Amino acid sequence: MGHPFPIREIARQAGLSEATVDRVLNGRGGVRESTEREVRQAIEDLDRQRTQVRLVGRTFMIDIVMQTPERFSTAVQAALEAELPSLHPAVVRSRFHFRETGPVEELTRTLDRIARRGSQGVVLKAPDVPGVAAAVSRLAEAGIPVVTLVTDLPSSARLAYVGIDNRAAGATAAYLMGQWLGDRPGNVLTSLSSGFFRNEEEREMGFRGAMRARHPERTLVEIAEGQGLDATQYDLVRAALRRDPDIRAVYSIGGGNIATLRAFDDLDRECAVFVAHDLDHDNTRLLREQRLSAVLHHDLRQDMREACHIVMRAHDALPPAGPTLPSAIQVVTPYNMPPQATAG
Repeated sequence: MGHPFPIREIARQAGLSEATVDRVLNGRGGVRESTEREVRQAIEDLDRQRTQVRLVGRTFMIDIVMQTPERFSTAVQAALEAELPSLHPAVVRSRFHFRETGPVEELTRTLDRIARRGSQGVVLKAPDVPGVAAAVSRLAEAGIPVVTLVTDLPSSARLAYVGIDNRAAGATAAYLMGQWLGDRPGNVLTSLSSGFFRNEEEREMGFRGAMRARHPERTLVEIAEGQGLDATQYDLVRAALRRDPDIRAVYSIGGGNIATLRAFDDLDRECAVFVAHDLDHDNTRLLREQRLSAVLHHDLRQDMREACHIVMRAHDALPPAGPTLPSAIQVVTPYNMPPQATAG
């Protein structure tokens, strides 16, 4: 486990004692395999963030906690780490707690561990359920500000929300869908990863409201609980297509788009219009191949920078600012992809 970092730096990154880290690094045994993984992950995180580690300035340790498919958590991690140099003279260090799915109790245990060991802030993407809201309250009581990312927990003690106006995003998708389908007949499949994420619920409401107002003749067919994962999404889409031979367009709110297109292909069905969210690595490739009509995107680097600034303001390290405004919604087609996407 070669590395250039002091034990105290690794211990702080991992949220473990220096003695535990020393035992792992020197192979003395007596520690769980999961603890060894945490130490290895801490060293990997420090290596990626090494431009920040030795800088002199006020240090903020921020925990990023997300329940989301790997393709999106990877994009968020890359966005944050790309923004670290812009946060000088402050030194922002980050610990990542990612999972694709699982019981709420596991997520709340993660938040409670952070409350016990301490943190300067938490950036959170989680389902809007009472257990998570209660854990956010415990973080606030411990003096740890929480910023929700992409999807909000408005009834919780979170300090601020960073992300797009999701109702407006859904209405934008409806506008594009109506323009591109034109007079062609056909129903629209709407796909959510879970009904417990407020952002997806708000996108669906915005989409449904605009479609009813502008195109009341079109039937909307909803599927949900695929968790945005290809393995579960495929079966849901395939079953919906078998039930309804008139589906010819998709508004993907929650992801799993590779599986969705594969279900269309396997049943020899045309997908005339496909509107999705976020330029993760899957959607970037699909858009480049013109399998998607458009992706509704927002600047994750700007979001992560704003989340860090909110945490800093909570600790009086930056002057107060006005309310956080929603991120701009970008309509990305194969012909106006950002340079970092076209280079990938």
